[in-house]
Amino acid sequence: MTSTTSQQELFRFLEDRFACAQACTECARACALRASLVDPDGTEHQELVRRKGIMCAEVCDATCRVLSEDSSMDEAGIRAQLEWCRTVCLECAHVFDRHPGTEESAAACRACAETCTDFIATLV
Repeated sequence: MTSTTSQQELFRFLEDRFACAQACTECARACALRASLVDPDGTEHQELVRRKGIMCAEVCDATCRVLSEDSSMDEAGIRAQLEWCRTVCLECAHVFDRHPGTEESAAACRACAETCTDFIATLV
């Protein structure tokens, strides 16, 4: 392996890491906004939408911090964080699917889950 090849791999890794952090940020924003629009005294389903939105926003925010900070977390820890984020995002998207007007938030959750999946694949 040449120095140029390893430099290209490093750049690609950093770009993928940044793209994942950016998707997490966008999902966190969408979920926090969605949760804030739901009546806390609403129906049981509205409460589920609000709780899932808050949880997804918190997990995505934490994942973004892990990816954007120069932390000492090892690859296994990063992988676990990404898998947790992916799972929570998909769960949240499924809940949003059953609530009118949440299509954009569900799409942000799915995009984040897909980006996490793609980044996990780079962690060999």
